[in-house]
Amino acid sequence: MAIDTLLGSLASYSLEHPLIFTLTALLSVTLAYIAITELQRSKARIPGITGPPGLPIVGNIHQIRVNAAEQYRLWSQKYGPVYQIMLGNIPVVVINSAASAREIFGANSQALSSRPEFYTFHKVVSSTAGTTVGTSPFSESLKRRRKGAASALNKPSIATYIPHIDVETRAFVREFLEYGEAGTKLVDPMPMIQRLSLSLALTLNWGTRIASQSDQFFNEITYVEEEVSKFRSTTGNLQDYIPILRLNPFSFGSAKAREMRRRRDTYLTKLNNDLDERMSNGTHQPCIQANVILDKEAKLNKEELTSISLTMLSGGLDTLTTLVAWSMALLAEHPEIQAKALHEIRAVYPATVQGILCDSNDDQSIPYIVALIKEFLRYYTVLRLSLPRASTKPITSTFTPNATIPTGTVVFLNAWACNMDPEVWGSESDALTFRPERWLEKPDAPLFTYGLGYRMCAGSLLANREMYLIYVRLISAFSVEGCEAVGVDGGEVNTHPVRGVEDQTQLVSVPRRYRVRMVPRDEGVLREALSKEAGH
Repeated sequence: MAIDTLLGSLASYSLEHPLIFTLTALLSVTLAYIAITELQRSKARIPGITGPPGLPIVGNIHQIRVNAAEQYRLWSQKYGPVYQIMLGNIPVVVINSAASAREIFGANSQALSSRPEFYTFHKVVSSTAGTTVGTSPFSESLKRRRKGAASALNKPSIATYIPHIDVETRAFVREFLEYGEAGTKLVDPMPMIQRLSLSLALTLNWGTRIASQSDQFFNEITYVEEEVSKFRSTTGNLQDYIPILRLNPFSFGSAKAREMRRRRDTYLTKLNNDLDERMSNGTHQPCIQANVILDKEAKLNKEELTSISLTMLSGGLDTLTTLVAWSMALLAEHPEIQAKALHEIRAVYPATVQGILCDSNDDQSIPYIVALIKEFLRYYTVLRLSLPRASTKPITSTFTPNATIPTGTVVFLNAWACNMDPEVWGSESDALTFRPERWLEKPDAPLFTYGLGYRMCAGSLLANREMYLIYVRLISAFSVEGCEAVGVDGGEVNTHPVRGVEDQTQLVSVPRRYRVRMVPRDEGVLREALSKEAGH
């Protein structure tokens, strides 16, 4: 009876004061929602692990929307190398030092073998073509895909890809000579770097190359893959952590994710169908996808094959493209590093027609070039936050003596902070300095750019081999000079790994666009060397 009376009074009041009633109702619902989420956050938080305080509903999201990895590194100076944050109602354990990373990921490799699923990337972008090997949760399918990828990316297999790497790096050098008009014109290197990375990925995976920037696939694939990469951001998609946002029918993020999924499906279907046709005709070139298809022991279905190829495609366009873009700007800024690298190259390869492009079969024989590449990988950790893990069983650690990390916890490896660890390099000032010689002094020092443990990058051997030939040929052929920012006013390029990032909300830390002058060290010799390859 009392309830009926109350409901009647509310109905009467809503008719007499509709605006006040509506506002009061909205406020009540909002306060109730906040109270419920705060209760959920309190229950979800891992007891015994400290961390920065956050806000209702969003947790710490508002604090790490920009340059999350650097903020995590700075927090580690206050809360220790291992602490927790709250992204919405989800607790996340962040690992920020070399020692803690090696203990937690090294001793718990199988327990950290899975990935969390994020709504935007896994449920929207990847709902048709599937996920890459690197972003897939642990499963029997993942084990088969990792085995197939490992077989295609081991050292003997990589040796068979050298002719492809030779062709693409020669084309890379030729493009700089042509587009830069033999050093007389400043040129934006990004299109050349993207064509190199994309063509390597397509050649190695599908046996077809992008010979020119005017190729119909060039702009489409580079654009779509760049947009897809943004959806992999661990902090850029609020609907991943705040479920109520998924109810918005006008969500720009979800609509764009669906568009990118459709466009990606289109070119993946064409690439797969073209390879199937060449294989049926017996005209295909050796490539990863064909090799896996022909490997009867792999037992991979079409979706799993596509997953492996997507892994190579996204990995090349993310890591290789971004690292070379950063490194060329830094080389232009540091002629003394170019001079030392050239001196070491010339000790092996003379500046002759036969020597200027170096030997494509050289398996990283010049120690300084290897050290230079490792320092690029460390200093410009392009994937500052390694792809997140999800624990499959409880984890204990000396770095969390008062707590157990429970099953199902999201764990971030802050590769950026680990690479900058002063405990490894002696001081913070040295850690934050670009110095290739450190790798000659400490060749066994840890490098976290490729990740750690069971889910570390399967393509690291291939990437290192590609980068070695890229840099020996680039430095042997050209002096990189006159770097200036792209824009109305031009100006200097900021090569600092934090301050120079174009969009600090993205997963991959891309530098701002710039132009450089690629001056041939000996134009005549270089042209003759390139023409000999062309058969002229």
